[in-house]
Amino acid sequence: MFASVLIANRGEIAVRIAATVRARGLRSVAVYTEADASSPHVAAADVAVRVGNYLDGEAIVAAGRQVGAQAVHPGYGFLAENAAFARTVADAGMTWIGPPPAAIEMMGDKISAKAAVEPAGVPLVPGSSAKGLTDTELADVARTTGFPVLLKPSAGGGGKGMHVVERDEDLADAIAAARREARGSFGDDTLLLERYVTNPRHVEIQVLADTHGAVVHLGERECSLQRRHQKVVEEAPSAVLDEKQRDAMGRAAVDAARACGYVGAGTVEFVTNADASEFFFLEMNTRLQVEHPVTEEVVRVRGGRLDLVAEQLRVAAGEPLGYDQDDVTLEGHAVEVRLYAEDPARGFLPTGGRILGLEWPDTRVDAGVQVGQEVGSAYDPMLAKIIASGPDRAAALDRLDEALARTTVLGVTTNLAWLRTLIADDDVRAGRLDTGLIARLGVPEQQVPDDVVVAAAVAGLLRLPESDDPFATLGGWRIGGEPAPARWTLVPLGEKDTSFDVALRGRADDATVTIGEEAPRPVVGTLERDGAHGSPADGHAPTSATSTGLTVTLDGVTRRYRTALADGVLWISRDGGTWALREQERLSAARAAQASDGAVTSPMPGTVTVVEVELDQQVEAGQRLVVVEAMKMEHVLTAPVAGTVTELPAKPGATVALDAPLVTVTPASGE
Repeated sequence: MFASVLIANRGEIAVRIAATVRARGLRSVAVYTEADASSPHVAAADVAVRVGNYLDGEAIVAAGRQVGAQAVHPGYGFLAENAAFARTVADAGMTWIGPPPAAIEMMGDKISAKAAVEPAGVPLVPGSSAKGLTDTELADVARTTGFPVLLKPSAGGGGKGMHVVERDEDLADAIAAARREARGSFGDDTLLLERYVTNPRHVEIQVLADTHGAVVHLGERECSLQRRHQKVVEEAPSAVLDEKQRDAMGRAAVDAARACGYVGAGTVEFVTNADASEFFFLEMNTRLQVEHPVTEEVVRVRGGRLDLVAEQLRVAAGEPLGYDQDDVTLEGHAVEVRLYAEDPARGFLPTGGRILGLEWPDTRVDAGVQVGQEVGSAYDPMLAKIIASGPDRAAALDRLDEALARTTVLGVTTNLAWLRTLIADDDVRAGRLDTGLIARLGVPEQQVPDDVVVAAAVAGLLRLPESDDPFATLGGWRIGGEPAPARWTLVPLGEKDTSFDVALRGRADDATVTIGEEAPRPVVGTLERDGAHGSPADGHAPTSATSTGLTVTLDGVTRRYRTALADGVLWISRDGGTWALREQERLSAARAAQASDGAVTSPMPGTVTVVEVELDQQVEAGQRLVVVEAMKMEHVLTAPVAGTVTELPAKPGATVALDAPLVTVTPASGE
């Protein structure tokens, strides 16, 4: 048995693995990059070694040797499904906590995976998975299979390069686009084609296999709520499978695992129709899945709970599972959501910034961030997973909604409020799921509620210095009349055309508030300061951020908020919703109103990769100006009007914040 485990990953999965490693009495070793020096996964481990990046397998193995690590757990992502890395670990005399490299290679290619499981009787989607098909041959298969069809790369995953083709006349363009995307993402433009299952559900089976020939399945997870082929909400068990269907799909998953000589924890993914009366093999993920917590919440082995990471450690150490399929039962229901640093209102573009305040609910949360941490653009935008369970699906969803309402993230825009809206949808509540549901729902417009605007103004009033000198306070006293109000013009961060004029008269414990031309309303507010976050001692630069509790009574309703102020932006949160408001001085507001429509700003925190124009250059409306990249996503910015480039602060390689000015195009005279 190994005594020390190197965790070749970061974020929440590295923290989660470290907890199990420690619980089993083993030493955990973290690796980290310069950007992650103050990340929670570093503190969660017993030893930490700096590396250049998480994709440098040789450097990670060298780090393990340096501190005497005896085994390597890859987590998921990065090198988790890299057969060459698995071999490097083994060649270094360390134990690989994962499947054999041959199984990784076989299941890592969709074509070879299908060829491996078909003889075992695992059902496949009609189509063709032969290697090296030309465009003409793919088109012939499509016409034989019947439309709609799905084109997808043989290598890679994550939905990249996948195209649904509804009509024959669209096929040639779709094949060309899929090949380009596959070549760019995976270095391999090999495509496979299969029948597209209408209104498909995505159901996957968790399997475990030891080195002694035992293979069991641990029930299913429903992962149909996806956005751009990326999972957003996962649950166990599925809302649609009955015991007979579960047994059939589970036996097919076990057969698939045996077919590739699998060892350890893995997931066999299937696509089903609406009622799961038929199902087809998609692929096998040869690693732990992001959504594994929902399985842990519902699976019982001889009545006891299961830790999948602990099972991985036992199997890698050569221990037998010690139980068979009859010992596995499911109890209750669990649902997980992925909390991302992204902005639903901006097409789910990744966001970033410094986390100024965090509050987690009293349910299970697997998180990889902490207060004071900078969320940058180098890595995946997932901040945490929030998991709730209950005796049945309705109870689990209710508890999850309560948990999301009690979650607060200040300083970084997230999808938190959108997640609450999603799980409250009638189809979601009823279990009428398919992989296209999120796309059909769209994104609700998130407006700033009146009570939030008032609370922001009350927070501003409470932050004003107290003084008995009437000339030293904002508003308050004036000669020969009632006290003048304190006034603010508040602008939502990232918006140019929305502002709120707010006036507060009196003290916060007995005031009246007016928004715009509305009638005054009584308001009472109290503030509770928690203390500043960030200091040179903990590796963070000092900030002006102070997480604060705020209670406001407006129109007879009392609400509790959390707030944080940094860099002139007030972050305010309640009930799972978060808003960022910046105070705009009246002169600044006047200048903004007079500004042209030719200003181009960054839609997300990221890095400028390309600048395609120069100062004084004439451009046309819609012409490419700048490319900004964040978390491997490129966003091309174009000229909003025809005119002349009069300002060009964007520089290739420069890191930019959300709404940072990049280019100003001054319209031609008369436009």
